[in-house]
Amino acid sequence: MLDVKGLQVAIQHQPTLTDITFTLPQGSITALIGHNGAGKSTIMKTIMGWQEKKKGQIHLNHMDQDQHFIPFKRQLAYIPEEPFLLPELTTMQHVQLYGQSYQMDEDTFENRVRMLTETFEINDKLNEYPEALSKGMRQKVQTICALLPDVSLLLIDEPFMGLDIYATNDLLKLLQEKAAKGTSILLTSYQLALVKDLADRYMMLTHGKIEEEWIAGFQLFLKITTE
Repeated sequence: MLDVKGLQVAIQHQPTLTDITFTLPQGSITALIGHNGAGKSTIMKTIMGWQEKKKGQIHLNHMDQDQHFIPFKRQLAYIPEEPFLLPELTTMQHVQLYGQSYQMDEDTFENRVRMLTETFEINDKLNEYPEALSKGMRQKVQTICALLPDVSLLLIDEPFMGLDIYATNDLLKLLQEKAAKGTSILLTSYQLALVKDLADRYMMLTHGKIEEEWIAGFQLFLKITTE
């Protein structure tokens, strides 16, 4: 379970997030939605520890981010909007790096690599370097890396950007399977038609503040927030 309390972030002395407080139950899929610049990605980066917070506390399974940073990080995985791959590593070397970082046992690692590379159809790209891959292929590599380990929290920033319709459908199914096994998922997306069939919770972020939270269906959410 992720628990965020009183989170405040300022970038270049300008307030970006103001008193962000929310809880993600185990196995939930929560969509964080809002306009450009609302602070969605900043929330993700702050939970990851990439963005320094001014105030507030972040706990994952009762583990404090500040006091137990490395064990905290091992409980989560992240899919960024733009793939971040190292130019000197092949696809397989990226996958191996993630497996080692999360201390996956060999059998589990090999089985999941086989399943995910077949699902996303990149078996023939395992020895390729990022510069030889299209953006969609790079996004698939990044996605596979994040889906490899069993984690308590999966953060996803625009998960469907660059993916074709088949990869998108495969990712939707895999995220639902992850949630069913207990992983909490926090995602941002402009593709609301996809989100409404995936998320069971919604948070509307406006100018660095959470304005609305809903567990009801997305159509009800749209109706209430636009009235």
